[in-house]
Amino acid sequence: MSKKAPRAALKLHMKKNTNIRIGKNADLMAQLNLLVVLHRLVEESRVKAFEEKSATIKVHHVRAVAKKLLKSTRG
Repeated sequence: MSKKAPRAALKLHMKKNTNIRIGKNADLMAQLNLLVVLHRLVEESRVKAFEEKSATIKVHHVRAVAKKLLKSTRG
């Protein structure tokens, strides 16, 4: 990934709620968390595509895995 999210924009969104103290590198932690989630989504989608004997990851593989991951985190 060559482009990173602008740190100033991330900090602005994170500081909208002024009741919460934000650490120096909270924006970097948010970016790393996003990368970990995307990596997990890609890996699970790859497994789903392999199960269906597909050579490429298609949209329906990602959607199925995303639904499964959302259900597992909520309940």
